[in-house]
Amino acid sequence: MVLCPARPPRGTRTSNGATGATRSSAFMFPYFIMLIFCGIPLFFMELSFGQFASQGCLGVWRISPMFKGVGYGMMVVSTYIGIYYNVVICIAFYYFFSSMTHVLPWAHCNNPWNTPDCASVLDASNLTNGSRPAPLPSNLSHLLNHTLQRTSPSEEYWRRYVLRLSDDIGNFGEVRLPLLGCLCVSWVVVFLCLIRGVKSSGKVVYFTATFPYVVLTILFVRGVSLEGAFTGIMYYLTPQWDKILEAKVWGDAASQIFYSLGCAWGGLITMASYNKFHNNCYRDSIIISITNCATSVYAGFVIFSILGFMANHLGVDVSRVADHGPGLAFVAYPEALTLLPISPLWSLLFFFMLILLGLGTQFCLLETLVTAIVDEVGNEWILKKKTYVTLGVAVAGFLLGIPLTSQAGIYWLLLMDNYAASFSLVIISCIMCVSIMYIYGHRNYFQDIHMMLGFPPPLFFQICWRFVSPAIIFFILIFTVIQYRPITYNHYQYPGWAVAIGFLMALSSVICIPLYALSQLCRTDGDTLLQRLKNATKPSRDWGPALLEHRTGRYAPTIPPSSEDGLEVQPLHPDKAQIPTVGSNGSSRLQDSRI
Repeated sequence: MVLCPARPPRGTRTSNGATGATRSSAFMFPYFIMLIFCGIPLFFMELSFGQFASQGCLGVWRISPMFKGVGYGMMVVSTYIGIYYNVVICIAFYYFFSSMTHVLPWAHCNNPWNTPDCASVLDASNLTNGSRPAPLPSNLSHLLNHTLQRTSPSEEYWRRYVLRLSDDIGNFGEVRLPLLGCLCVSWVVVFLCLIRGVKSSGKVVYFTATFPYVVLTILFVRGVSLEGAFTGIMYYLTPQWDKILEAKVWGDAASQIFYSLGCAWGGLITMASYNKFHNNCYRDSIIISITNCATSVYAGFVIFSILGFMANHLGVDVSRVADHGPGLAFVAYPEALTLLPISPLWSLLFFFMLILLGLGTQFCLLETLVTAIVDEVGNEWILKKKTYVTLGVAVAGFLLGIPLTSQAGIYWLLLMDNYAASFSLVIISCIMCVSIMYIYGHRNYFQDIHMMLGFPPPLFFQICWRFVSPAIIFFILIFTVIQYRPITYNHYQYPGWAVAIGFLMALSSVICIPLYALSQLCRTDGDTLLQRLKNATKPSRDWGPALLEHRTGRYAPTIPPSSEDGLEVQPLHPDKAQIPTVGSNGSSRLQDSRI
């Protein structure tokens, strides 16, 4: 069975362009449609793809060498996400350490960084005796209801103390040393957990994948017992049908599905390559996808129950306290936690959960990059020195993440999140579908799955892979481009040059596909362009199952190897030789040796 560390709902992720809490009621219907017709089918495709070939996101493209650029595009996306995602984890570490106190530092307005506009939901007496907060004075409630001029202590703590936010994306200011230290801690933890590759990360993910459910359940039980929780949950569940026709809602739903399930990152292919050849990845894909997305919905109940309590306490609508992106994870929810008795305890649990969820994702991202590098180089030295490759990738990720800990770091983090890992994911998935179904051939791929699992993919998946999923992705991409709006952060409008950099980051992963295709076309033998195109797209001779014992049917060798030929079957990758491993969603597997 696969352990699935469900990633945080994109509303809790630092994504300004993603669907936030304020749009969750309009988001649920498109979310489930995208899950059924895109998420689960593509998840199954990537698992079966990696498991059949026992290769990472680069090696699998022996199926059609001309499209190996898709694998490089996946690596670029994983690189971007790995850089900024660990910064999110480091901020969660910072809040976790800051919660180790009697009174949370964002609970009141008597700190040096607070402004005269700061208005806390707690008064001085509540801070000292720990009792349930008294109702706010009528004048402050009126202020919150009508003018919303208030700035909360949690917001000022976030902007003026944690980030010391600059006024422009080009004004880096100074590096925030506390965040830099937490970033170092985060990368050290990730490296130590992956120091022995999937051998060590497998044991860690058993904890990081399961304990967040314990924390979620504790917070859920506490949240639903609070006054006003039902109002918040109803706001979460009530559809806003007037927004269903907005292309951005559907684009956000697709982006959330790709993000939550890890499609097009390369991680699913990489971790599935550690599976046994005959493992039932069809069953795994159904269980993982449903469990993962159910966890996201469950987390929504946890979040909105407490936000409903906060709205009831302030006497305002839930939409006034709900936020999206970093505002939800590091402003709105932390402020709501200050209203609970023993608030530091709940804060510790919440940020510890975010750290564990983040680490589960980061393990996958780093292992994807390391495995791709090791498999691509493939010589004996790099196979033995994989730990040094892991260390090198971790150090590079830390150095590239340093600018994101500056005073303008949050601007760059949101820029990377909105452009580097958004619509490029759907483009990569669409091209992957087309190349496998129409270039390699759907009949060939269905036969491969039949040989591996003992049965062909169900008709629903065949139709989705060939028609439905690519069509949905294509139309969402078109309408998203038509209704495109430049990125903003609160009231800050990104300058044109910053948006241009964002588009360049997005194109840097997609451009790998045509560039590599042209390169492969030029290096392929053939008298005519059509002949070269045909040779560049047909499977290479070593495409197929890794072990000789599994190479049956059309993959059966015509001349069996003998000792006189000096041929010897040996594993290409020591880590993939009967080792318990953990995949991108925490999957524990035993992997066959590779030739």
